[in-house]
Amino acid sequence: MKPQFIGVGVGPGDPGLITLKAAQKIREADVISYIANESGRSQARSIAFNILQDRQSSAIEIPVVMPMCEDRAQANRVYDQAAEAIQNAIDNGKCVVFLCEGDPLFFGSFSYLLQRLQGCNCCEVVPGISSVHAAAATLAMPLTMLSESFAVVSGRHSSSKLEATLRDHDSVVVMKAGKSRQKILNALAATGRSHDASYLEYIGREGEHVVDDMSRLHGESGPYFSLFLVVRQARVRSC
Repeated sequence: MKPQFIGVGVGPGDPGLITLKAAQKIREADVISYIANESGRSQARSIAFNILQDRQSSAIEIPVVMPMCEDRAQANRVYDQAAEAIQNAIDNGKCVVFLCEGDPLFFGSFSYLLQRLQGCNCCEVVPGISSVHAAAATLAMPLTMLSESFAVVSGRHSSSKLEATLRDHDSVVVMKAGKSRQKILNALAATGRSHDASYLEYIGREGEHVVDDMSRLHGESGPYFSLFLVVRQARVRSC
């Protein structure tokens, strides 16, 4: 069956990291959908802007306006409404491409729409470069080598969960670090891993910022697009 709903990863921010397949799907889509803030701005759409401009004809757009608050009930209502609008487009014979920063199935909003639409439609996913891999590339730092263990956790986890992960694994990426920055810094200090950590904001886009010395990083909240990459320095020095 011809795909009707396609999640397309557009990468972490640099338009040059959009894959050829992702660009093809964007150009061919009848409808383009994406997450937008309350003022209508979409990071995913801005990454794909040049490809959208190159299209032979204008696509219908379905912005999914997500409120800034972390109310899951409200977010679910937004996803329900978006899924209904996308389903209406599909029912009218349209192919809908959903633009997703990074990879669609890695902390991606696309996953919530996929849950709602997958049962009744032919769906496809085009993977994208995640912020995890973009961060490692920015630092020229291998994520794992040989028998090393690797874990990805959310900064929204409890302090005990963060500390256990930092103790149990050689390499750790802490996503969604913005509002949890002080908690993560405390966990790094408690596990003796502050010297293993780097902090990155807005990877591959305007405003990219990297901090390698945790003593220079203040504890106030940072942006949503930020993460910590923690790699054992003993390994780095021995390479």
